[in-house]
Amino acid sequence: MKAKKSEGEIVKKTKTPNTITSLKHDFKTLGITTGSVVIMHSSLSEIGWTVGGPVSVIQALLEILTTNGTLIMPTFSSDNSDPTYWENPPVPEEWWDIIKTQMPAYQPEITPTREMGRITDTFRNWPNVLRSAHPSLSFAAWGKYAKKVTANHKLTSGLGEDSPLARIYDLDGKILLLGVNHYNNTSLHLAEYRSEFPGKNYVKSGSAMIIKNKRSWVEYEDLDHNSDDFEQLGIDYESEINYIPGKIGIGETRLISQRKIVDFAKEWFPKNR
Repeated sequence: MKAKKSEGEIVKKTKTPNTITSLKHDFKTLGITTGSVVIMHSSLSEIGWTVGGPVSVIQALLEILTTNGTLIMPTFSSDNSDPTYWENPPVPEEWWDIIKTQMPAYQPEITPTREMGRITDTFRNWPNVLRSAHPSLSFAAWGKYAKKVTANHKLTSGLGEDSPLARIYDLDGKILLLGVNHYNNTSLHLAEYRSEFPGKNYVKSGSAMIIKNKRSWVEYEDLDHNSDDFEQLGIDYESEINYIPGKIGIGETRLISQRKIVDFAKEWFPKNR
């Protein structure tokens, strides 16, 4: 994980501040168009100092997309999961039962994101944004297809066929990697469900949820996700299609077809894992 940059460091590397106007210009140049369906992963610090911070980034995008378009972001609350499997960081085994019994239940309106960035945490509170029901792997969406994208998100398919990722695939959406690379490309997990590769397995997890107006710890089984090779997968895909990233502010940024890279990844995993 990259060390977080201080605001002073961001100012020093920025020649001209980003504004809503400049961001709209950059997004349009990259290929964002009115009515598009876009899932975004982002790092605000990587694009340079921005007047208005995350609000300006979101507003710029929404003004281009309009209500005929749809903007989606992952709003994961990964701490609402089984601590048995925690790695970043792990916690003592004697804490596990305490966490399972005391973790507040997931509530879409108030549960914060964890390590998802300032843009995402601002977006989940934006007017007319809907958030899916998965307690640890939720997605938030705004616009024409927000309800379609966030509905019926199943516990056993956090990033699979019954998740927002598959609905974005159905809608032929685009992936916007704003200042981040394919390591952060959550859509590649959808290809894990659709592919067969050595070591593919399912694991038990659990989350605190509200069931019949009562907080409960609910256990469920889902795919054991692995993003360790996503960066290399992305490099191979971009080489295959001769893709050249663009820029938003000073940040290297990608806009690609979700459907095409998921289909590529489905064939890539068996050969490379």
